[in-house]
Amino acid sequence: MSYEYIYQAAENQAEANTLLLLHGTGGTEHDLLDIAQFIDPKANILSLRGNEPEGPMNRFFKRHGEGNLDIENLKYHAKDLYNFIGALATEKGFDPAKVVPIGYSNGANIAGGVLYLFDNPFKGAILLHPMVPFRDGTMPNLTHTPVFIGAGSNDPICAPSESEELKTSLQSAGSPVTLHWENYGHSLSMPELQAAKGWYATAVG
Repeated sequence: MSYEYIYQAAENQAEANTLLLLHGTGGTEHDLLDIAQFIDPKANILSLRGNEPEGPMNRFFKRHGEGNLDIENLKYHAKDLYNFIGALATEKGFDPAKVVPIGYSNGANIAGGVLYLFDNPFKGAILLHPMVPFRDGTMPNLTHTPVFIGAGSNDPICAPSESEELKTSLQSAGSPVTLHWENYGHSLSMPELQAAKGWYATAVG
């Protein structure tokens, strides 16, 4: 499957990181553009629109209800996303080894699905309010993929225990994980984004 997307090439496209923007439920490919500029204004930007709609809302994979993920559909779309990035990298001329997803909620979960399926699929990953994508199967090698998890201590959708489980799971695959807590529920906040920016500068560069 393909995606509606926005691609903005950096001046040094082939050498730059590419920020892969993955919105939350009901979002669009425009939602995270300002955040990408804040995190790394010198990066390529690839912002996707979810291609698995739920009524009028854009999503990246199906669910059975709030917080109840359709695991098989998630795996299908995670594999499809991984292949799409590789093909588009060839077409546009960016380096697929320098892709860094910034995913929020549903977008963080599809990025997490890719992390759970492929060896070191990204240069790094910023997952904002993610869940554990699935719990079956063997974890890949993520030794060279640092991950930032932005979590809410009072998140009504993703319990703190889920964030801790995700951290432990990724660490078991070798990923250097930073888990950052705020108390703004499931919402994004400036302190969280500032922490993500600082992490990106040191862990990904």
